[in-house]
Amino acid sequence: MQRVWITGYRAYELGVFSEKEPKFLVLQYALKKIITQAIDDGTTWLITGGQMGIEQWAAQVGLELKKDYPELQVAMMTPFTHFGSKWKPDNQAKLATLLSQVDFQASVSNHDYSSPQQLRNYQEFMLSHTDGAILVYDVDNEGKSRYDYNAIVNWQDKHDYPLQMIDFDQLQEFSYEFAEISNKGFNSN
Repeated sequence: MQRVWITGYRAYELGVFSEKEPKFLVLQYALKKIITQAIDDGTTWLITGGQMGIEQWAAQVGLELKKDYPELQVAMMTPFTHFGSKWKPDNQAKLATLLSQVDFQASVSNHDYSSPQQLRNYQEFMLSHTDGAILVYDVDNEGKSRYDYNAIVNWQDKHDYPLQMIDFDQLQEFSYEFAEISNKGFNSN
């Protein structure tokens, strides 16, 4: 998969409200491992949206990984213009910073939000412009990503479109790994 759509839970759905929280550090660790594996498997474009949570964190990780993988390109696609304009100013600033750092950014719709159809058009765009998806989502713990999950599953009915799902059990495994690595680092000092 050269072009991978990565999406998943929003920050509030995961209960992450600060980048200093242990959950955030575990998610960053997990995303780094997942994206690095995707790059090793041939991914050259990491394509995500601008939602606070997995999407923005994946873009941050992708940008960090460019130091070791300069061939990686990171794109952020928003569903409509002025996406995030109703967010708190600090969240708007974080999005603006990421959009200015990625290799490519654009809005699928050239209009402000007007209907849910724009979100469906966004999903179709992401599906038709990527070779597969990584979805941080657990079907037993619904969130807004269920719409992306359902769109991907429906797309798979007619297209060869690999989906890698990262569920809560896998995130728990990443947390164990992260704790083990953190403890080793702490104990060696």
